[in-house]
Amino acid sequence: MILTETHIRMKYLILSDIHGDLFRLKQVLHFFHTNKYDLLIILGDILNYGPRNGIPEGLDAQGIADTLNSLSDKIIAVRGNCDSEVDQMLLNFPMMADYSLLIVNGKKIFLTHGHIYNPEHLSKLNIDVICYGHTHLWQLEKKEHLIICNTGSITFPKDNREATFATLDEDNRLRIRNLEGEIVKEIESIC
Repeated sequence: MILTETHIRMKYLILSDIHGDLFRLKQVLHFFHTNKYDLLIILGDILNYGPRNGIPEGLDAQGIADTLNSLSDKIIAVRGNCDSEVDQMLLNFPMMADYSLLIVNGKKIFLTHGHIYNPEHLSKLNIDVICYGHTHLWQLEKKEHLIICNTGSITFPKDNREATFATLDEDNRLRIRNLEGEIVKEIESIC
């Protein structure tokens, strides 16, 4: 039997702005493993805590690298504004691209950090969904024909919001979740 794209139901966990916090990353990875997600999508700012942020509670760049390297065959990652070539030297998966394109059931999902491409500055590609981070403010909404998903930050959420990440589940619904995995907001099927 040949499986086509529409027969395959994969689950994606999407996060951004880890900023070197191993404690928070482990919370998210517990949800990833417990709920059997297929791919981990990281939208930048992985190891470095960033000059405008405080030092996170569990700062451990080498621990983050070791933890993520053990999952390197399940990771899609893009570069954030705090990521560098030195960071790439520690990681066993590519993360220096400004964006990646994921096709799910014929829908184009544009994956980026947000400092170059974002809802105000879209790529010229005809996309259906943009997933980004950078602002540390989660957002999930549909504007005209574009679904906008900002995952927020698992380490430094802003505006007194809780730490968040996103999931794209087998029902093709995008969801913003808190660190306990509870749904903060969801949007109708992207397909």
